[in-house]
Amino acid sequence: MPKCQNCGGFVTDAYARVFTPRGVDNPRVCPQCTDKIRDGAEVRQARSPRNNS
Repeated sequence: MPKCQNCGGFVTDAYARVFTPRGVDNPRVCPQCTDKIRDGAEVRQARSPRNNS
């Protein structure tokens, strides 16, 4: 099962397939990461806390 490179949390195969480039198994950031977000092709520090409700 794929793991987030930032927090180490598990993500689904479908999430990894959609949010990672071909040939990369583990996403750089996942929905559970409150400190980082995807910004286009980059990952950046979150400007404000995210609510995971």
